Amino acid sequence: MRTQVAIVGAGPAGLLLGALLQRSGVDAVIVEQRSPDYVLGRIRAGVLEQTTVGLLDQAGVSARLHAEGLQHGGIELSFGGARHRIDFQGLTGKHVTVYGQTEVTRDLMDARRAHGLVTHYEADEVRVQGFDGTRPQVLWRQAGAEQRLDCDFIAGCDGFHGVCRPSVPASALQVFERVYSFGWLGLLCETPPVSHELIYSNHPRGFSLCSMRSPTRSRYYLQCASDDRVERWSDQAFWDELRRRLDPDVAARLVTGPALEKSIAPLRSFVAEPMRFGRLFLAGDAAHIVPPTGAKGLNLAASDVGLLARALADHYAGDDHGIETYSERCLRRVWRAERFSWWFTSLMHRFPETGEFGQRMQMAELDYLVSSQAASTALAENYVGLPL
Repeated sequence: MRTQVAIVGAGPAGLLLGALLQRSGVDAVIVEQRSPDYVLGRIRAGVLEQTTVGLLDQAGVSARLHAEGLQHGGIELSFGGARHRIDFQGLTGKHVTVYGQTEVTRDLMDARRAHGLVTHYEADEVRVQGFDGTRPQVLWRQAGAEQRLDCDFIAGCDGFHGVCRPSVPASALQVFERVYSFGWLGLLCETPPVSHELIYSNHPRGFSLCSMRSPTRSRYYLQCASDDRVERWSDQAFWDELRRRLDPDVAARLVTGPALEKSIAPLRSFVAEPMRFGRLFLAGDAAHIVPPTGAKGLNLAASDVGLLARALADHYAGDDHGIETYSERCLRRVWRAERFSWWFTSLMHRFPETGEFGQRMQMAELDYLVSSQAASTALAENYVGLPL
């Protein structure tokens, strides 16, 4: 088999890259280790920057997003028993859109199927080779038979645990990482959200977040120990603890219900650079991870593949500037998002090692943040997304 671009990974990053390349007349084949149902079963974020929505528009897969997505012009910060709204629309003229990552993936899958584009699911023993020369290849086993895909370029969109980044010689990579001492216990339920906008809460018992996926489906999170286990949390225990971490008005309005899904996600900041190695490009979680506090993971992946799609299209039109500068351009945006996600995480969570002094510093910074238009604008600019 032969194609121009081999994409490893059929998550939203790989699928969006495939859709953008198809619109540019560039042929791409996707190879994915998991089944379509497994990919769709991943419960992930759902806050989209306008830049991400614009890329989905460009890919021709945004009709349902515009019909069902929820536009949010701000968020609320809860601390000291009171809530304070950060007005994104008023401060920046921009908003974010709440639309689940699962739905983004479904729309991209449906569009790829409708266009008859090739995706190899349930590919075993995926390997990449030859990307340091002129003949890159992706190899895998399908139904016991060896398969080989020859290509001009490989896009590694296969996530943090994928095969592409580990295929790069360790001497060529520089890795930066911080692992946090806590995680997020998340619960998804079929109940109306407690608020029409997200509520981030800094509380003496720990961080909590009230979010949603739709007007009838809610997603809630609690800061928990990194070694905690889902089995220790009944639904009732989760709801009781969430109420303790909310201000009384919100706690009284909370509508509870049985969990559709419950899981614990560890928090880490991670960057591997550079993001290009010859004819192999890393994108999304394959190259970087951010704590979910700033809602940047999916949006960073989208901006990576937006830049990569443009660079590859330019290459086939005779211009290699985008390919040569891909890593540098991505990493500038990545590090800014890493900084914001680290800062927002540090501001909203409880760090036992900082003691009472650290908690007082958080309260002072939160008080300044909601009292200063300049500080509120800085948060809003980063949350809605910096320019691509």
